[in-house]
Amino acid sequence: MMPEAFFALAEQIDEVFFLIGAAILLIEIAEVLFKGSARGKTLLEMIASASTQIPSIAVEVFIMTAAYGGLYLISYEFISWEIPTTVWTIALALLLADFTYYWEHRIAHQVRLLWTQHAVHHSSRDYNIVTAVRFGPFEGVWAFIIHIPMVLIGFSPEVVFGCALVVLAYQTWLHTELIGKLGPLEWVLNTPSHHRVHHGSDDKYLDRNYAGILIIWDRMFGTFQKEEERPRYGLTTDFDSQNPLKVWFSEIPALVRDLRKAKSGREVWNYLFMGPGWKP
Repeated sequence: MMPEAFFALAEQIDEVFFLIGAAILLIEIAEVLFKGSARGKTLLEMIASASTQIPSIAVEVFIMTAAYGGLYLISYEFISWEIPTTVWTIALALLLADFTYYWEHRIAHQVRLLWTQHAVHHSSRDYNIVTAVRFGPFEGVWAFIIHIPMVLIGFSPEVVFGCALVVLAYQTWLHTELIGKLGPLEWVLNTPSHHRVHHGSDDKYLDRNYAGILIIWDRMFGTFQKEEERPRYGLTTDFDSQNPLKVWFSEIPALVRDLRKAKSGREVWNYLFMGPGWKP
């Protein structure tokens, strides 16, 4: 299989998960319409979540396109070693992309500068399929950077980005309360039940279940937590706005305030790169 053919297949897989997500969305909207007084706020929350695609797409078009182009150029001009594209190497690349996503996701929770972007995904008090597309404007930049090593070891950019797309597309269907626990699959795969835990702000659920496709990474690295009581979704700090601009940049004002208070270069560094909530 040619790398370009695999990337086209990855796009088709993404479309399949989009259709699954669309079907879930229709059911969720129908459910919301029967909730009486809660439905207006829920629909506004859905719109706010969907609106995050506006800055995300702008960053993709004006910044990430150049970054992708540069990486393609480096790959084809300066990396002489190449891993052939076969069914087996694609399977290996998908496994590595899923492993990479686990650490991409985990680090984004532990580094405040990255958290300013990923927190957008967690800031909704609702949990529905539209949450799957709720992204910080520059979240894709970190995802791009952490996948570069896969290109450097010899996987073609098309295979790397195709696998990253599949890992991300898989997670679409996880953002729903319509699907309960899935029996034996819960041991191996990331499921809606596992991902609901990840979006919980309860102490027992914080910083758990970072997986993309395979939940085995969380089981291996000690970050797994099964779903018990229904999670309280959202951030540990109060955030309850449906204003798109506030949603897009919710964590930036607090970071700027802290940087202004910094009394040394070390404090600036720690505010940026230590965990959220770090104080001198």
